[in-house]
Amino acid sequence: MQLKNRLEKGIVIALLFVGGALVSLPFIWMILSSFKTDREVLSIPPTLFPKEPIFQHYIDLFQNLNFDIYLVNTLIIVVWSMFGLLLNTMAGYAFGKFEFRGKGILFVIVLITLMIPAQVTMIPTYVILNELGLTNTMTGIVVPGLISAFNIFLIRQFMVTIPNDLLEAARLDGAGELFIFLKLILPLSKPIIAVQVILTFIGAWNSFLWPLIVANDQSFYTLSVGLALLQDQNVTNYGLQMAGSAVMVIPILIIFIIFQKQIIEGFNVSGIK
Repeated sequence: MQLKNRLEKGIVIALLFVGGALVSLPFIWMILSSFKTDREVLSIPPTLFPKEPIFQHYIDLFQNLNFDIYLVNTLIIVVWSMFGLLLNTMAGYAFGKFEFRGKGILFVIVLITLMIPAQVTMIPTYVILNELGLTNTMTGIVVPGLISAFNIFLIRQFMVTIPNDLLEAARLDGAGELFIFLKLILPLSKPIIAVQVILTFIGAWNSFLWPLIVANDQSFYTLSVGLALLQDQNVTNYGLQMAGSAVMVIPILIIFIIFQKQIIEGFNVSGIK
C-alpha cells in the first residue's frame, strides 16, 4: 500500500511538473526572446536561449518609445488604486459592522452596479468628466477607478465573519473607531486584503480602454496603451515587442510571488473559485 501511494504521488508530481513546464514555456520564450537580435527571433528552427544576448530592445523602449512616461503614468494609477482600495475597505467595514439609516438600500445599489458592464457606464462617466474639464488629465483617468463595487462587496462579506465581541471589547478598553480599524480590523483582514491588492494591482497595471478614451495626449498613456502602439508601429520587430510584453508581465509575477501565501489563504476564506 505504501509503495502504491508513493507511485501515485510520483505520477501526480510528474504530471504537475510537465503541465507547469508547458504552461511556462511561452512565458520563458518571451523573456529570452527579448534579449535576442531580430534575426535570431525569426530563425528557423527557433532557439530558446539567445546566442548573443543584447539589451538594446529595453534601451529602445525607454529612450526612443516613451515607455518611461507610460511607466510613470501606470505607477500613478496603481498608487491611487491602492488608495481607493483603502476607501473600499473602509466602506466594506462600514457595511459589515455598522448600523445606519439606508444601509440596506445603499448595499443593494452597490450590488446592482455589479450587474452593469463597465462599458455601459463609460459614456456617462466621460460626459460628466468632460463637463468638469477633467478629460485628457491624469485626474480624469484615476478618479473613476477609485471605488469598486466588487471590492466593497467582497470585503463586506469578510467583515461579517469577524466576531462583534472583539470590536466591543476594544471599545470598552477605550479604543477609537480609527484605532480599531487600523490595529484590529486590517491585521485580521490580511488574507482578503492580499487578494484585493493583487486584483487591484493587475487591474490598474493593465489599464487600457479607459486611459485610451479619456486621454488624447500620449503623455497620459499607460503601458498597455503604449504596448498596443508598439505592436502597431513595429509589426515586424518581434524582439522589441517581447521586451515590451516582459515589462508588462514581470511586475505582476513579482506581486504574486510576494503575496502568494496570503492570496491562497484569501481564496480559501472568501470562497473564490
